[in-house]
Amino acid sequence: MKFSELNLNDNVLEALDAMRFDECTPIQEKSIPVILEGRDLIAVAQTGTGKTAAYLLPILNKLSEGGHPEDSINCIVMAPTRELAQQIDQQMEGFSYFMPVSSVAVYGGNDGVLFEQQKRGLTLGADVVIATPGRLIAHLSLGYVDLSRVSYFILDEADRMLDMGFYDDIMQIVKFLPKERQTIMFSATMPAKIQQLAQNILHNPAEVKLAVSKPAEKIVQAAYICYENQKLGIIRSLFAEQTPERVIIFASSKLKVKEVAKALKQMKLNVGEMHSDLEQAQREEVMYEFKAGRINILVATDIVARGIDIDDIRLVINYDVPHDSEDYVHRIGRTARANNDGVALTFVNEKEQTNFKSIENFLEKEIYKIPVPEELGEAPEYKPRSNDGRKRSSFKGGGRRNNGTGKGGNRNNNKRRDGSKKPTQAKKQE
Repeated sequence: MKFSELNLNDNVLEALDAMRFDECTPIQEKSIPVILEGRDLIAVAQTGTGKTAAYLLPILNKLSEGGHPEDSINCIVMAPTRELAQQIDQQMEGFSYFMPVSSVAVYGGNDGVLFEQQKRGLTLGADVVIATPGRLIAHLSLGYVDLSRVSYFILDEADRMLDMGFYDDIMQIVKFLPKERQTIMFSATMPAKIQQLAQNILHNPAEVKLAVSKPAEKIVQAAYICYENQKLGIIRSLFAEQTPERVIIFASSKLKVKEVAKALKQMKLNVGEMHSDLEQAQREEVMYEFKAGRINILVATDIVARGIDIDDIRLVINYDVPHDSEDYVHRIGRTARANNDGVALTFVNEKEQTNFKSIENFLEKEIYKIPVPEELGEAPEYKPRSNDGRKRSSFKGGGRRNNGTGKGGNRNNNKRRDGSKKPTQAKKQE
């Protein structure tokens, strides 16, 4: 569908024409009419689908037609990070070029001049305020921000905000808003905590959900079937002969990120870490160093799975299997961007096999299994449980590719190298 087929006014269409925007993306086609109707909306769509324009264009359409209070804040757009707030602000400047609509971006930083600029925009009543939760609360706490006439409240990357611990901050901001408003929520995933937030702040919302796209075909995907204590050894083997560059390692929790980063630093690798315990200034410094190439490996939680904007990531490693297929797609989608090639490796321990098989089912393909390096010893078989609870076996992940059994290792060899017996597979699962 073309933008000209939507019920957008001439000012918005002129801006789109100047920016050479012609065809709607699916999320824009489905969301813009709902927002123009004035309904609350919860939309589930991946990063990179055009969701920013999906909410900015109809809001700008409404604001440019007048009828809103002058010198007051009419729209709040919440974003989880400074980087995303800046990106939204840039798009806002382009779309609003031909319209009498003002905006201000409100995010953290150590610059006192920046804080004063934000204060001035808030007190003068910018039409649209694009803000991170913490910095907006900092301004609200000083008593000079009036949100009582806000007509539109938008949450972008809502799931990521909750992952970063902003639930209470969002609910605190909501207390300053009028009950009569249009609330719009965009999220890449729909876990239970997002559904709870939606119930608390949205009123009879319309729902738009796009199917999760498959990863780009040019991403080379592979996996290691291994024991948990072999994962660091695999990384050591991967980087033994070649210095890593532009590598992101995703781990399931901030504690795991810290542990992995510490272990890699002990290997004398050039490592940075990214998780929610870091202050905004610390996260910005780490990202700056990584983008500049002074950090080769970034170990991170899913905070950066949808937030990093670097086109030449060469390798993504899932140190833990992601919780669901959507997270997997978001993680490995950091590589092979802007016509570059990329590799995605996933480390799969015994407990993660069934989850990984679900990801393979979603992808409708079997991901190639790389044998664990021989020096790390035997590895578990790939025997994920099916939906009916039965085990299915397809791969032996040990380092020995062929020892006469036709498998990737000797299934009857339960001895350790020191001569002691390994626990059997059944014993390990008890």
